[in-house]
Amino acid sequence: MQIRIRDVMPNLLEIDDLSCEELENVLARASLPSGELDQVLSGKGVALVFEKPSARTRNSSELAVAALGGHPVYVQGVEVGIDVRETAEDVARTLACYHSVICARVMDHQVLVRMVDALSEAGVDVPVVNLLSDLAHPCQALADLLTIRDVFGDLGGRTVAYIGDANNVWRSLSLGSAMVGVRMRIASPQGYGPNADDVERIVRLGGEIEVTDDPAEAASGADVLYTDVWTSMGQEEEVDARRRAFEGFSVDDELLGRADPEAIVLHCLPAHRGEEIAASVIDGPKSRVWLQAENRMHSMRGLLSWIAGERSREPGRTEGAS
Repeated sequence: MQIRIRDVMPNLLEIDDLSCEELENVLARASLPSGELDQVLSGKGVALVFEKPSARTRNSSELAVAALGGHPVYVQGVEVGIDVRETAEDVARTLACYHSVICARVMDHQVLVRMVDALSEAGVDVPVVNLLSDLAHPCQALADLLTIRDVFGDLGGRTVAYIGDANNVWRSLSLGSAMVGVRMRIASPQGYGPNADDVERIVRLGGEIEVTDDPAEAASGADVLYTDVWTSMGQEEEVDARRRAFEGFSVDDELLGRADPEAIVLHCLPAHRGEEIAASVIDGPKSRVWLQAENRMHSMRGLLSWIAGERSREPGRTEGAS
């Protein structure tokens, strides 16, 4: 019988590639101290390919691999030249000769899809993990959910108000939220909100979503206020237009005052104080942004532990335990 790659090692291109049970397993592993996780990457390499630079993603990924006993290899985009020096397919097949996992931060989501397809067609059981693409940022969503759980002790029934562009960060967080019972609200200027396909995916997962163009409406009574930069990498030519469009969509003290009294503030960073978020908010007592940044490492460790380990076994459970 032909072995399916998904039965051996799973890919993670978007957070809903996980089942709800698998997502809970990953978060549980991420909550454990590093020393309580098996060294599932001992003696193995993990490729970290970066077409886009990042401080948090590189540091969190390298340390997560090392914590599991593996050897991270940072690969700059210019070193492999995806679809310039070599095709995405050839890059994937080459890296799979050396590494047990390929993680990539890319401009175009289809590059990841092509890598997965190439390895699957070749019968190579090396998984591909999305460190960020134009469509999705599942590793950030894992850290976000872990942070909300760390603060509140649970996830179900919480409400996240996302103020800004319905971008890759929002999409992954919304899908993950739907899987764990977190309600999502998003406030965006006209033309920058979620499309019908986004909403349909969230609803199909059993999620609740409210879409508005009024930040005050979205923030009212929310447990979490979340924002991101108004202009992401690759959108530099849109800076002026976006700054005009997003005027009035800053997470400031007035907007925070509309949220629940125990509400927290999250931002995936980097932040532009005075634009999408006020300095008094991101540096204030309600901010959990630095816990969120730290959780990028813990959530990546939990994810890699699940991918490379015995996924059917509960975290912390040893063979023969009852």
